[in-house]
Amino acid sequence: MQIKATDEANLYTSFDQLNLLHFKLVELESAVTSHSESNWRLGKHFLDRYLLLFITDGEGWLTVDGQYIELRSGSTYIGLPGQLIEAELRGKEEGGLYQIRFNVFLGEQSNSNVASALGMMKQVCTQTRDRVIQCSSPVAMSLLCQEIEQLIRGENRLQHFLSQIRFQELLYRIFNDMVHVRSQQPALPIEQVRHYIEQQYMKKITIRDLAEVARMSSRHFMRLFKKMYGCSAMDYLTIYRIKQAQIMMRNDHSPRLKEIAACVGFQDEMYFRRKFKQITGLPPAAFIQNSKQRIAAVHSLGIGTLLALQIIPAAAQASHPWTAYYRRKYETDKVIPLIDNEHGCLQQLEAIRPDYIVAVREEMSESMMQHLSSIAPVCVLSQSEGDWRDHLRTVAAFMNRLEAAEVWLERYEQKAAVIRSQLSKQVRQDRLIVLRVHGSEVQVMNPQTIASVFYNDMQLMAPEGMEYIWHNPHFNICALAELTIDRALLIVSEDEESRQTWASIQQSEVWKATKAAQNDCIDMLIPSVLLDYTAFTHELMLDEVLKLWRYRP
Repeated sequence: MQIKATDEANLYTSFDQLNLLHFKLVELESAVTSHSESNWRLGKHFLDRYLLLFITDGEGWLTVDGQYIELRSGSTYIGLPGQLIEAELRGKEEGGLYQIRFNVFLGEQSNSNVASALGMMKQVCTQTRDRVIQCSSPVAMSLLCQEIEQLIRGENRLQHFLSQIRFQELLYRIFNDMVHVRSQQPALPIEQVRHYIEQQYMKKITIRDLAEVARMSSRHFMRLFKKMYGCSAMDYLTIYRIKQAQIMMRNDHSPRLKEIAACVGFQDEMYFRRKFKQITGLPPAAFIQNSKQRIAAVHSLGIGTLLALQIIPAAAQASHPWTAYYRRKYETDKVIPLIDNEHGCLQQLEAIRPDYIVAVREEMSESMMQHLSSIAPVCVLSQSEGDWRDHLRTVAAFMNRLEAAEVWLERYEQKAAVIRSQLSKQVRQDRLIVLRVHGSEVQVMNPQTIASVFYNDMQLMAPEGMEYIWHNPHFNICALAELTIDRALLIVSEDEESRQTWASIQQSEVWKATKAAQNDCIDMLIPSVLLDYTAFTHELMLDEVLKLWRYRP
């Protein structure tokens, strides 16, 4: 349900006042929290200037003049001078935030007798509930904050001036998100219910309880929840409980099934067993037994495939980000980082003696493949044969978990269909190009890469003539002049050379001439593991689609 036309007009009228205001960045500080470090705290004090908090990851709370407000990943908050404020943030895996202080002044055209800068800002900030704004693209916000931080730390005064310009862009994104979040207000209570489920899953929860959290009738709540998440609220609760049970089962000293079931909210053990098999494709006993197997992934393709099957590799590439992630997530030293060179890797695997090894044919020499076979049974994948779904089924069949793979794929298709239905008509009609910038190279991502999420699962359209560019190994940015590009998604590596390459592209006449650049329909993602062509990263990218375009025109 959209807001009424009169309300929408009033909303935009309040933003018209921004033309009368001048914004000045004073300071920007970043903070990182983790389980091993103390929480970030902002002591109780009166604000002497405007404060902007952007939560990159983690969760916490904020009190403003005694009012309690929840802080979550991807959200921003604007505090006003004179408010009594206190805050705390707890990291998830490696959480953090940006704390930005700024001033607001009236322009020369404003009438100081009628209005004040503070009064205008109050009117703008009250357009969203509690003045907390959920970002449509947290990654793009994070990149902007990183750039501002680098600019103000430098000694070049011209870069300090550029930091003020980037701060204006940051504010524009926030104010733009205010408009879109306000126009989609009915979705917010449903998201609050999801958060409530994930916090209270171990307790008895009824539809009536969840409808009360959403402040709507049970019937209306059930309809909206299913529309947003593709399953009923009670199914979502059950799936989340099973995920928590799986975490407990991976522990060497896990309690009995009856105790695990009770811990995650199931009072009937037999019902728990039945639901576990239905959701994972495996009986609980088989899952526990499989969790004891030691499986090594000697290529990133294997890592993302195993994770989709709920298998935490016993050994994986040391250079791959997920190796460090699940070492930290499961607080275990059993996940062994494998040395990147063949000789060192083989020595480690001989010492580990895994039950299975997942390898990729194109990345292995013939001698290493033979050596691997002498250590343990090897499941061989090929980058040139089949897609990520085929890879998932191949590994699953090799380890007798094909039913688990089919259950996972069915749920993935359902999730993709729900997200696809939530994209606006404009997004579905736009011609999208996905570019990766790494160093001095620019790669056009084709449907045989992670971009398949957009072109296949979301069924978005590529510009006409893209097939030639996809199959041309020597891409030149000038080739974009022949394409109609309505929307662009950039995956830019975080090194300085990549940033400079992207800056050069932005300044080119070819890029400026694209409809995407002219209409500001350009979004960015942090690369990391999202570039892997695996089942697990495809599901992660589905979540990114929601962050990018759920509330976007």
